[in-house]
Amino acid sequence: QVQLAESGGGLVQAGGSLRLSCAASERTGRNYVMGWFRQAPGKEREFVALISRSSSNTFYAYSVKGRFTISRDNAKNTVYLQMNTLKPEDTAVYYCAATTRIYYTIPRLSDEYEYWGQGTQVTVPS
Repeated sequence: QVQLAESGGGLVQAGGSLRLSCAASERTGRNYVMGWFRQAPGKEREFVALISRSSSNTFYAYSVKGRFTISRDNAKNTVYLQMNTLKPEDTAVYYCAATTRIYYTIPRLSDEYEYWGQGTQVTVPS
């Protein structure tokens, strides 16, 4: 089974940018839909973005649309989350997730993903 490892988190001032990376232990290009989730203290894990196997489709949570961009480099087995114009409410642990399942709706729930990374902390002070 694939193993995922996030990196790139940190502390950034409001309005700043960060790029998160998720390195997979095997080729994910044709087999996995890749997603990013986040979990703030005291809150449930929430969907942030996903990218299809072919990279032809991306979907975003309303709260990050226009500020975050998900992409993947299948040659490097890596998925990225470029985060711009960060806000204090973006503070959370960010998780990379992968699924091999076929869905006929957009998989935005945690239970729809089988594989998870350990998470990386993003902090945007208010």
